[in-house]
Order: sequence, then C-alpha cells, then structure tokens
Amino acid sequence: MPEFVDPIQILNQIGLRANMTAADFGSGAGGWTIPLAKKLEEGRVFAVDIQEEPLSALESRAKIQGISNIRKIIANVEERIPGLTGFSCDLVLITDLLFQVDDKKGVFKEAKRILKPGGRILVVEWIPGVSLGPKEGAPSKEEVKEIAQKLGLLLEKEFKAGDYHYGLVFKK
Repeated sequence: MPEFVDPIQILNQIGLRANMTAADFGSGAGGWTIPLAKKLEEGRVFAVDIQEEPLSALESRAKIQGISNIRKIIANVEERIPGLTGFSCDLVLITDLLFQVDDKKGVFKEAKRILKPGGRILVVEWIPGVSLGPKEGAPSKEEVKEIAQKLGLLLEKEFKAGDYHYGLVFKK
C-alpha cells in the first residue's frame, strides 16, 4: 500500500518548541499549517498563500478546531512578503510548493530573509516523475540542495517523506 506524506510524523522529527514562530509558504487550506499550529501552541504561524480562498478555508478550519495562533498573509512567496520582517521566524515550511513556482531561488531568498540566525527551512517536495505527482516542474533533491547551498544555507537533514516525496531540512 502506498505511503503518503504525514505532516504530523514529519513535524515530530524536526525538534519543534511550543513557542516558535513559523511561516508556511504556500499554505493553501492548511494541510501543514493546522498540525504546525497545534505543535506551536505558544508560538505563531504565518500562513502565506497567493490566493484568498484557501486562506479563508484555513481560517474556518482553525476556528472550528479552536486554534488561534495562525495569521494569514496573502502574498507571493517568490517576492518580499509584506508583514514579515527579517529575522522573525524560527522555521519556514516549503511543502508541495516548488513544483508550482517559477522562481525557486526567490522562494529560498525570502525564506532566508525572514529566518532568525540558526532558523531552519523544511522542504517536502514531490519526487520528479512519480505517477501521482505533477507532470512537470518538480525539482530534484539535487536541484533544491544546490539552490539552498548557493544562498549559504546548510543541509541539516535529508529523509524519505512517503513514497512520492522527499524531505530536506536546511539551517541558516
């Protein structure tokens, strides 16, 4: 039976503290944002997406579940995100996003800008060419590592994230 990405299982592996501040780039309706916000119960999670509709759905889901530490931001993660200052986040999530963007380096530059020194970026992305994944645009692990390393980010961890995804953790 195929194994899919389990956000809770992955978040449990990366050493989160309840008071951290995080940003979920391309959050959509909150598949990663909700579990992250539950883990960071004393912290804050910025849900960043270019579309209003999924952010509204996320807001409703959070309200129903009694989660109040999520702030939505409508923005393009390939550019400077209004409302997020430099050195403000402990963690940035980039999950199932890179295959959809034109400027992958721009996404990493913005993630690096908002990260505190020692902060981390969690990347979970489709393995190129898998049957259930996107037909095109999914970058290989090597491409992602190269982009991050050219920006001075250090690879901290590499792991399998189900049968269709890979995971990488970078440190600023």
